[in-house]
Amino acid sequence: MSRVFSEELVSQVAREMKVADLQNATIGDVLLVASRLEELTGIPFIRMDQGSPGLPANKVGIEAEKKALDAGLGAQYPAAAGVPELKDAASRFIKAFIDIDISPRACVPTTGSVAASFGAFIACTQRLPGKNKVLFIDPGFPIQKSQLRILGVEWEFFDIHDFRGKPLREKLESYLSKGDIAAVVYSNPNNPAWICLEEEELEIIGELATRYDVVVLEDQAYFCMDFRHRYGRPFQPPFVPTVARYTDNYILMLSASKIFSYAGQRIALACISDKLFDRQYPALARRYEDSGVFGPTFIASIMYMITSGCTATTQYGMAEMLNRSVSGEINFVEDVREYERRARRMKRIFTDNGFTIVYDRDVTREVGDGFFFTLGYSGMTGGQLLLELMYYGVSSISLSTTGSDQEGVRACTSRMREELYPVLEERMKAFREDHKAIGKE
Repeated sequence: MSRVFSEELVSQVAREMKVADLQNATIGDVLLVASRLEELTGIPFIRMDQGSPGLPANKVGIEAEKKALDAGLGAQYPAAAGVPELKDAASRFIKAFIDIDISPRACVPTTGSVAASFGAFIACTQRLPGKNKVLFIDPGFPIQKSQLRILGVEWEFFDIHDFRGKPLREKLESYLSKGDIAAVVYSNPNNPAWICLEEEELEIIGELATRYDVVVLEDQAYFCMDFRHRYGRPFQPPFVPTVARYTDNYILMLSASKIFSYAGQRIALACISDKLFDRQYPALARRYEDSGVFGPTFIASIMYMITSGCTATTQYGMAEMLNRSVSGEINFVEDVREYERRARRMKRIFTDNGFTIVYDRDVTREVGDGFFFTLGYSGMTGGQLLLELMYYGVSSISLSTTGSDQEGVRACTSRMREELYPVLEERMKAFREDHKAIGKE
């Protein structure tokens, strides 16, 4: 077996889909090309491009939404700040699994974490004159930079690959000390690398955020999915690592999309430190002609203008899932552990055939298995590897699109199916055979 798709066919489909440069394509562009190739040929792709959940939505949430609809809540506008049931449940959930106290009033539902970060970027970059840039600890989620393009907000970024542990302090301070950084953003576990920041690193970030008055936006989309630890037992250690232990300048973003496989309902939480929630900013008061208090301004003067609130029935669905998790009736960590199993099997197939794991370590141990992992191949840039894998019926995205300085691609496990493992193995054996000249043979 050699290539599944010819260069000519892939180029033809890329032109048809108006994708000018497949090596630097966005997730959406890769998805379009892969889907069209499948449609034209009937040959299945190994879809490692889009990070969409690959497990059924949690039935507890579905039933709670149905109940809310039957009660007539579909006819009512939801409160901008969120329904009390969800806010109370969110506060308990955070205490149970992170061991951090955030009052219900500061737990704000949003239509997914994308909306949460969009609103947070606005509030954070407008709160203090002169602090108008965002710093990304990359690699990261490309959409967040696209949000800043829409807003006209400038950003800085650096790849954390060479700055793990103590070296992170000097690197981070080199940006924050300039005085123009309003917010720092990262995901933990990381999209796309699946690295996890360790306590020493979170403490560094928290200390510097306090010193330079910077808000940390901590994206916990893959909550409790560092399967190397026994997270997910309510009110029992170990608790999920967070910067919230080391600063009061934070917003935690918790999404139902992955932990409850509830992506289609677009529901998440922006959980704001109580001290930040209550802090008053004259610049916000002048701009919005309101109190200028961070939390109320974020809710009523910013988020409401973006989404007009979250769907009320979906809020009740998430509230029920959170409450059942706290009571122990839902074990959401075990529900999504399938991603760990998929990653372990997929990584073995790739590494057995000459690939390497690009982001392979945290500070003190090997990176875990979960929703994402990264792949490199000797002699190839990330863009070249993306394109070559397309010829073998495997779709991914280049790490260069995520702010990474490393050469490789991101692989997502969510759409892998049992019957595709032998297909992947056959294709990667062919890949290895065809690339012996440039691989580590």
